[in-house]
Amino acid sequence: MLKLAAMVYIIAGSMLAGSCVIAALVLGRVDALSISLAAALGALLALPVAWLIAAKLNKAMRPA
Repeated sequence: MLKLAAMVYIIAGSMLAGSCVIAALVLGRVDALSISLAAALGALLALPVAWLIAAKLNKAMRPA
């Protein structure tokens, strides 16, 4: 399941990091530190999200 989670993370990580960066820009935080922190926060938030999605996909592909 780790391989599946890694593939999901590629998509979820970039999506959440980009969304957090856009949210920071909309809030007027245009300095490099705020943008970097927003991207890092999105990438960290994507780890459990990717794991949960991969678990659901794994369960759907291999019913017990």
